[in-house]
Amino acid sequence: MSEDHVYPPISLYVDGMLGRCPRCGKGHMIKGLLAVSPTCEVCGLDFSFADAGDGPAIFVMTIVGFIAIAVLWYVEVTYQPAYWVHAAILAPLSAFLCLALLRPAKGLLIVLQYFHKAEESRHQS
Repeated sequence: MSEDHVYPPISLYVDGMLGRCPRCGKGHMIKGLLAVSPTCEVCGLDFSFADAGDGPAIFVMTIVGFIAIAVLWYVEVTYQPAYWVHAAILAPLSAFLCLALLRPAKGLLIVLQYFHKAEESRHQS
């Protein structure tokens, strides 16, 4: 086996959250905001296996929901503002957090899918 096909061990969590290739850790796995690249530009890994589905969105909505409720509770108990103030604070905060966390969550789930060789089950009759 030549040196070109030996890949160093990578940090799954760091590379996944940064959207890097799960095999070489150098190429980009996600292009734009959420689109998965067809292949890695460095090692040529085919990303057709990548199907995170709705998993990243569910995780992000749960995390952001806990943060939003904590902020809502703190602001209500401390300042007791009008309801429109809560909306003015929480709507942009929630949107920003969702957009900030969605790409790293998708990258992480795809890297873990690659590492654990997860795929659809095949039913045999």
